[in-house]
Amino acid sequence: MDVFIQALGEVFNPLSVVLVVAGTVFGMVCGALPGISTSLAIILCLPFTYTMTPAAAVVLLIAVYVGGACGGSISAILIKSPGTPEAVATTFDGYPMAQKGEAGIALGLAVTASSFGTIFSAVVMLIAAPLLATVALSFQSAEYFGLSLIGLSCITSIAAKDQMKAALSVILGLMISTIGIDSINGTERFAFGQPFLLNGINYISVMIGAFAVAEVLKNIEEYRHRDNTLHEGGRVSIKLMKFAEMVKMWSTFVTASIIGVIIGIIPAAGGSISSLIAYGEASRTHKNDPIKFGEGNPRGVVAPEASNNAGVGGALVPTMVLGIPGSPVTAVIMAAFIIIGMRPGPLLLREQPVLLNTVFLALVFSALLLFVGGRFVTRQFGHILKLPYPLLGPLIMALGLVGAYSLQNSFYDVIVMFVFGLLGYLFDKFRYSSPALILGLILGELVENSLRKQIIIGDGSAAGFFNRPISLVILVTAVVILVWPLIGAVLKKKAKPAA
Repeated sequence: MDVFIQALGEVFNPLSVVLVVAGTVFGMVCGALPGISTSLAIILCLPFTYTMTPAAAVVLLIAVYVGGACGGSISAILIKSPGTPEAVATTFDGYPMAQKGEAGIALGLAVTASSFGTIFSAVVMLIAAPLLATVALSFQSAEYFGLSLIGLSCITSIAAKDQMKAALSVILGLMISTIGIDSINGTERFAFGQPFLLNGINYISVMIGAFAVAEVLKNIEEYRHRDNTLHEGGRVSIKLMKFAEMVKMWSTFVTASIIGVIIGIIPAAGGSISSLIAYGEASRTHKNDPIKFGEGNPRGVVAPEASNNAGVGGALVPTMVLGIPGSPVTAVIMAAFIIIGMRPGPLLLREQPVLLNTVFLALVFSALLLFVGGRFVTRQFGHILKLPYPLLGPLIMALGLVGAYSLQNSFYDVIVMFVFGLLGYLFDKFRYSSPALILGLILGELVENSLRKQIIIGDGSAAGFFNRPISLVILVTAVVILVWPLIGAVLKKKAKPAA
């Protein structure tokens, strides 16, 4: 109890309160700008932490992390350009809601789900950090391969009208992920003598092109033939969910948060995987909803946002307890911990007993501030929908250009963005699936490396995938998720003649 009271004093003193407010809003703004990742936002804050106390520095970094995890949904919903990779799944239903004049409702759903997921993960982190870290430590290549297959199985649930075209799209994404230097044996693959291809294709450039640029091209084509007036009269106001509405979707909130925590605890898995899996699970479980997934179903916003923010607390578990980053963002946070004199690892919580409670309170405080900060930030970004599309289209393109170029200060990333923008436009015309392409590209490296490593460990044998109980359970789950919608469709066709 003394430790908790001390942590309260660290988090709720005037300086820390200001830092939490500033960090949460700054994280949301950076998360909302395509290409400006949460990792970059934290890096920008690092110089300010050098003169702070360790507690103040931790509070600031955690607030930026929470704000960034939620901020990616803003541009995903408003302009179909995910601000962060974790917000890719949010575009599937968030943008259709905005097109129907429900942008404020979608933003309210995102803020509410993000707050819930963050608080849920904070409670889990505080209670079960040592136990969950032990479970995560048992994951090896076989488990990572099974986990990546679960992510790929989402192709049956990401709103593709033709499952065969969705499968072809995800295969193309997997093929593109092999471009560059082989991370296992160091050989060059599909670079064709071009130095800029040696590092592979950056999926954030692809994501900006396939979603944002493709949407601009599509809107330019349709501009003369559609009604360009906003359903809400040009005004976007955030609408937070009422408690009764949350109760109706409690299963989606809880299930997505559990998925986010579990995936977050697994080192290097990342929020983009958990959000896709949570979206796929929600669409599978609630496929009979009146509003179809991909056409503006509210659960399609709640699931990915609750999951990726729940991954915040989950990813901090292995980072603090084991000294193993749970995500790319926590890798930056771990470096910041070292800079300010805290060495992450098994002894950290023993040497810094107040730290876990400080992180817990910072997570909860930041999550609660998302309601206030969310109202302010989303209202400001919502003004862009007042612009006529001849101005809004170039603005989206400009944001995409800045986002793509700022990744590595490379003009080649801009070229990649435009190439995949054209490809995304063609995908939309011929009913292929851009989300499936991005899914394959994001998970491609994890699929290939975990598969090859396990086969190397097994001396050429694949038995290791089935001998390990956790791996076997994950693989069976992936197969069931992939095959079940197809079986359901066959059973439905057989049931019609009988009826």
